[in-house]
Amino acid sequence: QLHFEESGGGLVQPGGSLRLSCVASGINFNIRTMGWYRQPPGKQRVFIATITPGGTTNYASSVKDRFTISSDAAEGTVYLHMHNVKPEDTAVYYCNQSPPDARHWGQGTQVTVSS
Repeated sequence: QLHFEESGGGLVQPGGSLRLSCVASGINFNIRTMGWYRQPPGKQRVFIATITPGGTTNYASSVKDRFTISSDAAEGTVYLHMHNVKPEDTAVYYCNQSPPDARHWGQGTQVTVSS
C-alpha cells in the first residue's frame, strides 16, 4: 500500500532554513521518480522538485537555487532542504511519486515563513 508521511515543517523566519522529510512505503525508489509538491493558502497544489532513481533533479523556477531535493533509498525517505525561505514559500508541503498518485496524498507538513 502506497503511503507518504511528511514531517519537519514549522514556523521559520524569512531567510532561514528548514529540512522536510517524507517516509514513503509501498514504493521502490530504485524505479520511481519522487517529488515534492506544495499548496499555498487558497491555491492549488503545485510541483516544486523531483528526483529520479539515478539522482537527476528538477526544480520549479520559484525554488531553484534555494531548495534541494535528496533521497535515501535504503531508508525509503525523500528530503527537501529549504534555504533562504521567503514568505511566499508558506504552504502545506507534500511528497508523492512523479507523476503523483492522486489517490495517496499524505497529510502534508505546514511551513509558515514569517517574522
